[in-house]
Amino acid sequence: MTVLILTCTQDVTADLVVERLDARGVPVLRMDPADLPGAVALSGEFGEGGEGGEGGLRGALSVGGRQVGFGDLRSVWVRRPGVPGSAAEDASDWLVQEASQALYGMLRGTGARWMNPPEAAYMARHKPWQLRLAQQSGLPVPATLITTVPRAARDFAARHRDLVVKPVSGTHPQDPPLVVPTSRVAPDADFDAVALGPTLLQRLVVKRADIRLTAVGDRLLAARKEVSPDAAPEDVDVRFAPSAHAWRAVGVPDSVAAGVRGYLHAARLAYGAFDFAEDAEGTWWFLECNQSGQFAFVELDTGQPVTDAVACWLAGPREEG
Repeated sequence: MTVLILTCTQDVTADLVVERLDARGVPVLRMDPADLPGAVALSGEFGEGGEGGEGGLRGALSVGGRQVGFGDLRSVWVRRPGVPGSAAEDASDWLVQEASQALYGMLRGTGARWMNPPEAAYMARHKPWQLRLAQQSGLPVPATLITTVPRAARDFAARHRDLVVKPVSGTHPQDPPLVVPTSRVAPDADFDAVALGPTLLQRLVVKRADIRLTAVGDRLLAARKEVSPDAAPEDVDVRFAPSAHAWRAVGVPDSVAAGVRGYLHAARLAYGAFDFAEDAEGTWWFLECNQSGQFAFVELDTGQPVTDAVACWLAGPREEG
């Protein structure tokens, strides 16, 4: 039984998992859906008949001359795939839709387990939905406003004073993608510009540490990185803030573990990279959950077996029926 990994060509994180699966003797087929049609080919047939008939899906995926039957797929890891049909010589919106429907429609007809289901992964990217789901799951969420109304922004700022601003959608869709950092809002900020596009404002959590919690199935692996005592007030984004501290493994409070598991169940996710801010009282404030977030940087510092956990999950049994 084969593990199918859907990701781009340059993906070091996927490389690490492939190594672990190879060591386990688990066959792997790796492909970028952007190469369908072309380097990636597929063919599937649905037999005639309803109840009592032959029915079923028979067919295979072919990548670089290697062919794997749909019935031989153990699991599918939707890592960081390209858009089906987008790399074709005659790419078009129509071809993208056709290729997407064909590939994901056929894969959903197999008994393979998913990390994560495409429709769940798509929904999980929506930041406003994340914040509401986190609240419903019992995870603390800082006061947040998403608005295009300057008056609403000014009122929110008057009530919460110290704010940060961050993108609603995350990475800016240019080539290569531009990472937009979370930034502190100046006390004298002019909020007229929010009318030009949705703006996410959030109460600043004065944190003593950043938390990255990686959830793989039922396993929760948390890491903590202390904020430097001499950190500049504007260094609020852990991705860009200079720090002498490394990530360290840390236990997960029971309330957070329950909230994260509830979130994953409601979101139908097998994998999620959760970011929290720990305040002076030890409360873990939910910031976001990335359904395909990186984990190698945490594993390098902490030695936590995240790669093994992902490989173990992918190597698990199919979910027939």
